[in-house]
Amino acid sequence: MSCVAVVTVAYDSAAALEGFLGSIRASEHHGDADVVVVDNASSGQEAARTVAERHGARFLPLPDNRGYGGGVAAGLALVPDDAEYVLVSNPDVEVRPDAIATLVAAADRTPLGAVFGPRILDADGQVYPSARNVPSLRTGIGHAAFGRMWPSNPWSLRYKAERDTDRERDAGWLSGACLLVRRDRFVALGGFDESYFMYFEDVDLGARVTAAGWTNRYVPAAVVTHTGAHSTAQNVRRMEQEHHRSAYRFLSRRYRAWWLAPLRLVLRVGLAARARWVTRSQR
Repeated sequence: MSCVAVVTVAYDSAAALEGFLGSIRASEHHGDADVVVVDNASSGQEAARTVAERHGARFLPLPDNRGYGGGVAAGLALVPDDAEYVLVSNPDVEVRPDAIATLVAAADRTPLGAVFGPRILDADGQVYPSARNVPSLRTGIGHAAFGRMWPSNPWSLRYKAERDTDRERDAGWLSGACLLVRRDRFVALGGFDESYFMYFEDVDLGARVTAAGWTNRYVPAAVVTHTGAHSTAQNVRRMEQEHHRSAYRFLSRRYRAWWLAPLRLVLRVGLAARARWVTRSQR
C-alpha cells in the first residue's frame, strides 16, 4: 500500500476538526496516516491544538494567516519523506470508509495523474460538481453574469460539468476542498500558488497540471462529505471580495498580452461590481 499523509488547514475550525480527524482515523486502510493540522493564526488555536493532539495529529500554529495555499505549503514541509501521496483537505470534510484507499488505487493505475479528486457530497447528500472545466473567457463571463439568477445557463453548465459526476474521468480542475496529490508532481509544480489567498488556487493548479502534461483525475467511487465553508462563513463579505479578486487574478493571467489591457480593465471593473452586488444581496 502506498504511503499517504494528510494535511488540513484550519481557521477557527476546532468543531469541524473533530469530525474530519475522526473520519481519517476510522478509515480502514489509512487510520494510522501521518496527519498535520495547520492553524492559520486563528483565535481558536488552542482549541484546535487540543482536538489535533487527541487524534494523534501533529499541530502547526502559524503566526500569521497565509491563506489556504500558504497553509498547505507549511503543512507539507512536515510530511514524512516517504509519503508518496498527500491528502489535502478542508477540515469541514468527513472522509467515508475506503475513500482514501480508492483514491490511491486510482492514482496507482493512472501513471500520468498528478491530482485526484473524490465525489463530494454536501451536508444534504447532494453531489457537488467538484470536477470542472478550466473557465475560458466566454464561459467565465457567462457563469459570472448568470450563474446565480439562471443556474441552468449554458455557460455554467459547460463550466461546472455538473451532469457528468458519475464516471471516472479527467477534468480541467478539481475542488481543493479535498484532493489527493502525487507529492513529487505537486512539489514540482510549486504546489498551490500562494498569491491566491483564498479561492481559485485549485483552478490554477488544475490548469498547471494539464500544461505540464499530467492529468487531474476525478474518482467518484471515493466519497467525502463537505459540511460547509465553516471558516469562510464567519466573514461572508470579505470572502466574496476575495473570491472575485482571485477570479480576476486567474483570468488576467490567462489573458496577459499587452493588447488585451482593455479586456483586463473590463474584467476588473465587472468583477468588482459583481462582488458589491453579491455582498449587498446577502445582507
